[in-house]
Amino acid sequence: MRIYPKKKPNYIFISGGVLSGLGKGITTASIGLILKSKGFKVTAIKIDPYINFDAGTLRPTEHGEVWVTEDGGEIDQDLGHYERFLGEKLSKNHNITTGQVYYAVITRERAGNYLGKTVQPIPHITDEIKRRITTLVEKEGVEFVLIEIGGTIGDYENVLFLEAARQMKYEGRRVLFVHVSYLPVLGSTGEMKTKPTQHSVKALQGLGIQPDFIICRSEQELDAPRREKVALFCSVKSEDIIANPDVKNIYEIPLKLDEQKIGDKILNKLALKAKKSDLSDWKKFVEKMNNATKEVKIGIVGKYFDVGKYKLRDSYISVIEAIKHAAGANDVHPKMMWIDAKDLEKKSKLKILNEVDGIIVPGGFGSEGVEGKILAIKYARVNEIPFLGLCFGFQLAVVEYARNVCGLEDANTTEVDSGTKIPVIDFLPWQKELIKQSKYGATMRLGAQVIRIKKNTLAWKLYGNDRVVERFRHRYEINPKYINEFETHGFIFSGESEKEEGIMQIGELPEYKHKFFIGTQAHPEFTSRPLKPNPLFNGFIRASSR
Repeated sequence: MRIYPKKKPNYIFISGGVLSGLGKGITTASIGLILKSKGFKVTAIKIDPYINFDAGTLRPTEHGEVWVTEDGGEIDQDLGHYERFLGEKLSKNHNITTGQVYYAVITRERAGNYLGKTVQPIPHITDEIKRRITTLVEKEGVEFVLIEIGGTIGDYENVLFLEAARQMKYEGRRVLFVHVSYLPVLGSTGEMKTKPTQHSVKALQGLGIQPDFIICRSEQELDAPRREKVALFCSVKSEDIIANPDVKNIYEIPLKLDEQKIGDKILNKLALKAKKSDLSDWKKFVEKMNNATKEVKIGIVGKYFDVGKYKLRDSYISVIEAIKHAAGANDVHPKMMWIDAKDLEKKSKLKILNEVDGIIVPGGFGSEGVEGKILAIKYARVNEIPFLGLCFGFQLAVVEYARNVCGLEDANTTEVDSGTKIPVIDFLPWQKELIKQSKYGATMRLGAQVIRIKKNTLAWKLYGNDRVVERFRHRYEINPKYINEFETHGFIFSGESEKEEGIMQIGELPEYKHKFFIGTQAHPEFTSRPLKPNPLFNGFIRASSR
């Protein structure tokens, strides 16, 4: 057995086969958690083969939620899974896209850095991919880096990323390959089929990569005959075929994988000393979630649900997970109801809100469904249903209050009506010039910002601190001209930017007006963790479950 120097970093590439949406991100995060529980310093990188420079200009129904990092990166939603499972803050450099790679290479070519050479996909593009991975790893001094390659084997978009991974193995780096593939069960026969996975692995082998592990995603548990068949036709030992069936709670997956000793097997293949996993706190959290008997119904009033005939939840994945974290901490089981804001514009549909214990209006952009969201906010306020507004949801709560309490009937946000005479929500001053110049990518107010919390408010009670950090992604703000008007009518701005005077970050109704009504310009869902729920979500679930 080859003995490697201890200080060299270990690279684990995760690829996907048969179809997208298998859960490579959750699998990557789970393996990372297992290795971290053994005492290793672990990080993760997501490779996205699209040509967009980042996810900032992508529509949520096109690509799912846009995750925001502490340093203001607009990233693929899988970074959220990594941060939640690993409990680590990742930077924008943990996301690599085709657009970033080609931009860097072309910029160097224009500067004459290639000394007259013909610039080609191999070696110049693959060298840039390797440089980005290894530079990040060396800078952070990690022992393990997991690199998830987006897309599916057979997509031409990810071929150069797979080639870069192959080269890293060829060059003598400590590299392992994990392939996540789907084993369907045909309804007509009831039999689990391995052929799609066999073809997927064959395609991977055709690119010069032999997987060290195959993780079999399936609706049902993998049985021995299918395990042996995959092993035989894919040239992988049967003990390295790892089952990953559907579970009711994604936080069970690290425990499932750890039961199959995947962490120990990874260490063995890299000739590293075995270390015991410690997932005891994680296991307690999962058991608490699974054993909750009391149900709390949460209505999520959004607009990014429908794509054709299908309903998607990925647009709000971090909100969903933050609800789960808080529900687990409060010994309740969350039942989420997906309420399309466009439907609520037909007032007869509002009665569905009678069925929920709490209402969340999450972030979003544009005018579609806005009046439905405003009606839902009014319903929550008037009927004293616990309410949490996030980013755009907070702004619309301000619009609703202006119209129906302050008497400013024509109040609106300039995002919806640029000519409104009562712009209670307006562009951040420095955003106007950027939009005039059509500079949309990575130009919002992004990333971590410090909020000063006003004492003796609901926000102060929830956070237990007068200075907190949350992540932001917005161009519009509460118009400072109307702040006095709101406060005169009983609306409390309980959180303000520490950095920029007059930017209101949290607003609420006092206890005598409502038992729980709060909104924030931030995205607190991005800082919620399984073992440490975000205080705003924690308070919201507690109020909703009373």
